[in-house]
Amino acid sequence: MENRMYERLLRCKDAVRKYTSFEPEVALVLGSGLGAFAENIEVEAEVSYSDIPGFPVSTVPGHAGKFIFGYLGEVKIVCMKGRVHFYEGYDVADVVMPARLMGLLGAKILFLTNAAGGLGDGFNAGDLMLITDHVSIFAPNPLVGPNLDELGPRFPDMSEVYRKDLQDIIRTVAKENDIKLQEGVYAQLTGPSFESPAEIRLLKSLGVSAVGMSTVNEAIAANHMGLKVCGVSCISNLAAGLSGEPLSHGEVQEAADKAAPLFTKLVMESIKRF
Repeated sequence: MENRMYERLLRCKDAVRKYTSFEPEVALVLGSGLGAFAENIEVEAEVSYSDIPGFPVSTVPGHAGKFIFGYLGEVKIVCMKGRVHFYEGYDVADVVMPARLMGLLGAKILFLTNAAGGLGDGFNAGDLMLITDHVSIFAPNPLVGPNLDELGPRFPDMSEVYRKDLQDIIRTVAKENDIKLQEGVYAQLTGPSFESPAEIRLLKSLGVSAVGMSTVNEAIAANHMGLKVCGVSCISNLAAGLSGEPLSHGEVQEAADKAAPLFTKLVMESIKRF
């Protein structure tokens, strides 16, 4: 019997196709405070998550909750303006449904972005960090349960989730545009509470450079179905215990807004070269 989640995905795909036949080449997920990037897209169509029956809807402030289809230069792109998170109460299979759907709609590359707390030495609020790998042991794996054989294998390899060729393009763009680009390992925890200082010390001992509440779930699901994945974090604050200041979502959004021009330049020029 066909997997029920795959049936849901196909119904969501059919619902989107009622609004547009646009087939993207690249999928982009915009994190907290970074939604203004969508203004650079030559829009062909917009589809609200709420217009897709059975599709999860973002509830986080600053997340618009819609797909934007169009062109970035000559590249056909679908932009996910606002994501859903595990901490909103969704099952992890729902959290990764948007990434899977963008793959079914035609995307071959998934560019993930987020706002994250910085753990790396020399990291400051407003820095951009190229994600070179991730730690997933603190967040639920989206592949638990019946395998979606239509999408990928039961036991997918995770040796190179964040593709080195895409990383090289992002590095080159950063260098050519004089954009400071940190690099490091990203860890996803469940949220919605920020991490404790003891948890941050543990993550640092594991080699983690940035921590957040998204991205890894989506990267695993996209890698499973054969999409090429890359990611950049906006370091919106220093993680708990590193700055001596209490953390807030408002601080995250403010720092992300300040970094938006450089973020926009980096992502836009990188996608044009993909």
